[in-house]
Amino acid sequence: MELKGSCHCEKVSFKVLSHTPAPFMRCYCSICRKCQGGGGYAINIMGQYDTLEVTGKEFLKEYQGLRDKETKELCGNIRYFCGECGSHLYAYDKKWSSFVYPFASAIDTLLPELDPKEAYHIMLDSKAKWVAAPQPNDQHHAFSEYPDCSLEDWHKEKGYYVK
Repeated sequence: MELKGSCHCEKVSFKVLSHTPAPFMRCYCSICRKCQGGGGYAINIMGQYDTLEVTGKEFLKEYQGLRDKETKELCGNIRYFCGECGSHLYAYDKKWSSFVYPFASAIDTLLPELDPKEAYHIMLDSKAKWVAAPQPNDQHHAFSEYPDCSLEDWHKEKGYYVK
């Protein structure tokens, strides 16, 4: 499925193909929370990097967060955002060079039938104390760090995988 996204001021836009477009995983780590979210967590989706097309590249800025502030170890993800309005657009990590991770809020074309009925809440050990995460149940799954399945596996199991 082709996803189209843009920043708030519309100076940067992009499109990317995704087999896994359902926004079901919420990350509470401090990097996602502070660099992307603002609401206590961030939601990324996964796209095929070789299909990413960006318009307005001259307005793009990038940021690579610190995984560990004491050792100055960098996070693998490079986050791309609009230098004009500050909207986060997507992240890229050379470790998983086939993929790009669009920020779900930047996507303009999510279809209603891809609205998952459950959510995975990950990196809860990093959650800010003021954030209320739902208690685990049939619709909310909680993980102190990473989940027990991949984005692709989850999409295939739930019938959201798009060829």
